[in-house]
Amino acid sequence: MLQRRVLKVVCPHDCPDTCSMAVTVEGGRATSLGGDPDDPFTQGFLCAKVNHYLERVYAPDRVLHPMKRVGKKGEGRFERVSWEHALSEIAARLKDVAREHGPQSILPYSYAGNMGVLSYGSLDRRFFHAIGASKLDRTICASAGAAGWKATIGRSIGLDPEQLGRARLIVAWGANIVSSNVHLWPFVERARRAGARLVVIDPYRSKTAEKADLHLAPWPGTDAALALGMMHVIFRDSLADRDYLEQHTTGHAELEARAREWDPARTERETGVAAAAIEAFAREYATTRPSAIRLNYGLNRHAGGGMAVRTVACLPAVTGAWRDVGGGALLSTSGTFPVRTDALERPDLSPPGTRTLNMSLLGRLLNDPLLDPPVKALFVYNSNPAAVAPEQGQVLQGLAREDLFVVVHDLFQTDTADYADYLLPATTTLEHDDLHKAYGHLYLSWSKAAIAPQGEAVSNTELFRRLARATGLDDPCFFESDEDLARQALDWDDPRLAGLDFERLQSLGRVRLSVPAAWAPFAEGGFPTPSGKCELLAPSLAASGLDPLAGYVPPRESPVTNPELAQRYPLAFISPPAHHFLNSTFSAQPTFVRRESEPFLTIHPDDAAARGIRDGEPIRVWNDRGAFEAKARVSDAARRGLVVGLSIWWPKLCPGGRNANAVTSQELTDMGGGPSFYDALVEIGPA
Repeated sequence: MLQRRVLKVVCPHDCPDTCSMAVTVEGGRATSLGGDPDDPFTQGFLCAKVNHYLERVYAPDRVLHPMKRVGKKGEGRFERVSWEHALSEIAARLKDVAREHGPQSILPYSYAGNMGVLSYGSLDRRFFHAIGASKLDRTICASAGAAGWKATIGRSIGLDPEQLGRARLIVAWGANIVSSNVHLWPFVERARRAGARLVVIDPYRSKTAEKADLHLAPWPGTDAALALGMMHVIFRDSLADRDYLEQHTTGHAELEARAREWDPARTERETGVAAAAIEAFAREYATTRPSAIRLNYGLNRHAGGGMAVRTVACLPAVTGAWRDVGGGALLSTSGTFPVRTDALERPDLSPPGTRTLNMSLLGRLLNDPLLDPPVKALFVYNSNPAAVAPEQGQVLQGLAREDLFVVVHDLFQTDTADYADYLLPATTTLEHDDLHKAYGHLYLSWSKAAIAPQGEAVSNTELFRRLARATGLDDPCFFESDEDLARQALDWDDPRLAGLDFERLQSLGRVRLSVPAAWAPFAEGGFPTPSGKCELLAPSLAASGLDPLAGYVPPRESPVTNPELAQRYPLAFISPPAHHFLNSTFSAQPTFVRRESEPFLTIHPDDAAARGIRDGEPIRVWNDRGAFEAKARVSDAARRGLVVGLSIWWPKLCPGGRNANAVTSQELTDMGGGPSFYDALVEIGPA
């Protein structure tokens, strides 16, 4: 009879929920998987994506062995080779590139395909630092918002998500909770059963907006203007918490003066939200306690993304919402975890003066004839740049260079893998150990492998141990075990880990940080900023040449800011996540491809009629950067002048071989160096 065990593992994907999962293993094979019923945040259920995770583990098209390219770049034709052959060849090629062009011509490219602390950044960073490779500025998702929040609040700390049930007004600002943060939804429902209202601020009527009591749909990139318009009403009508502002903020007088310029009529002209709706919402927000704002990173993907997050983050200080348990705002909880990043990544191993290249500019970097030294080797893991990087045409052009040596470590043969010289098999979370923090709750987890690696797959940490050995690195730091790395990863003496060490975490599996059960982190100020206050006026920004006062940076591409461009491309375009995809993860899994059906573009009936477009017809979307094809969905879920392409499809599954990133821009955000995915004008027509 087969031995049957139920084990706990952690979902590693780029989602705030970082779920604890219960997996049943029989005879060494995982036979069922579900949400951990003992976990207070996962609450026994999983999202629509991870419910089918075992399809991913045992997928027939999974990469299970090292593979070497035998066709042209982009054809995706490979032959199986041994690990010994692959490692020796990769090590030799990296040494050749370093010798001929300098070690900085080697570029690692990774992001959050695996959010485990060790898988995300540990031995990989040590390896690339030690060989002198260029450093990567990992900006592609959250850097602008993180910078804006940090300038205002100090660290990525906010309200306790488990206390959201106490709120009486919940504002989902750029946050599609139902699709992208589903384990927060029961807390929203708990609050609503007690009388709370849900307001959604999103240019598109998302699944969350469909369930809201009120949906406000500003133009993409105008969120900060809406926040300033709210402040105008709050200050004008004497609804601000003057005591909180005086005691716990800097620059409140200057912010009030700036908000005075944003009367509802001006705010309506900028945002497209009716002045009367702005007035009513501002008063509701200021007079309802507790009030909670859940921001997400859709807010930071335009020219003024950093300032947008920063200005919205000022609202709880203006109204004193931080005083209440269940009140305030949340972008990310990640800064609550005392991670020792330098101990894990060892930046001291990198030679002085090593350059840093921004991952959001990959298309330019791979095609820039003046870049010195040029990128001659690209090592991709935890990411799929052919699908997710902006201005896709340039990215694919660069990947197709025959003089570019490309290595990809992944579970599946992605579009990026089609351009690889070597494709290496990666493990799933069921097949390796890892430490997990979260950015949507306060639980620290140790995930223990439940099954053996499939085929010859290896974890990120094991891959770089093998590469270090193959390239002749001999320092013991390159060969430390995952458990040793986990011991180094956290400041175990930090009061937030009171009574906890690695062995105890191993034993328990999942532990809430040592903060009060009813936690209001800034009820009495104590912000982790240089001043110890909420910095509505932040001298740190002035030192970087930025406006130190919270304000508004308009979008780069809009009919208001760029009317000449809008003559040719009159429609604003955004590409938020599809319900069943997570960036490009799950985007080729047959179950979810069937559920999402095909790439489509939502267009308002008036905009469709003006172009002779009917529902269900194939259409073409284009601008100066490129074009892609999709099916039209004619619906008022998109406001007039806006089209919405839910993403991210693998390009190889799209008609014409391009997805939404064919038209997105490599221009960067105002702070944090992030991409401006949602700052794009396009035109559409029948395909």
